[in-house]
Amino acid sequence: MKMLRYTLVAAALLGGQALMFSAPAAAADKVCKLAITGNDSMQYDKMSLSVAADCTQVQLTLTHIGKLPKEAMGHNWVLVKTADLAAVANAGMGAGLANNYIQAGDKRVIAHTKVVGGGESDTVTFPTAGLAGQSLSYLCTFPGHNALMHGTFKVG
Repeated sequence: MKMLRYTLVAAALLGGQALMFSAPAAAADKVCKLAITGNDSMQYDKMSLSVAADCTQVQLTLTHIGKLPKEAMGHNWVLVKTADLAAVANAGMGAGLANNYIQAGDKRVIAHTKVVGGGESDTVTFPTAGLAGQSLSYLCTFPGHNALMHGTFKVG
């Protein structure tokens, strides 16, 4: 009986070691964190944002440092291909505040925060797969804001 028990324990230990050494190590996700602010003067504090090529995800936080409510001077952060910037801004105007000035189902929108007012913030996390080498831009889609509130985004 003892021999059977020792055999089972040894097999379990060896099996566990085999799993430890034969299983490939999963590539760890690298989440890169960015922050940007908007104010009551319709301005972002950054005109460009970038992350390293080894970032697998981006966690971006938008903070509205002004005092005005989102109904009067709300801001969001929307990532798009540069060629789509004007079209996404125009489509968003008709979507309204309840939809964060983002047209429902707009496939041109890569990532976006909700609209925030003074003292509020929102965070969005999105994957970087397929974004390296693309011409990307971000903007605020609150009506009229994209004229001043836009910038470039780079992966890699």
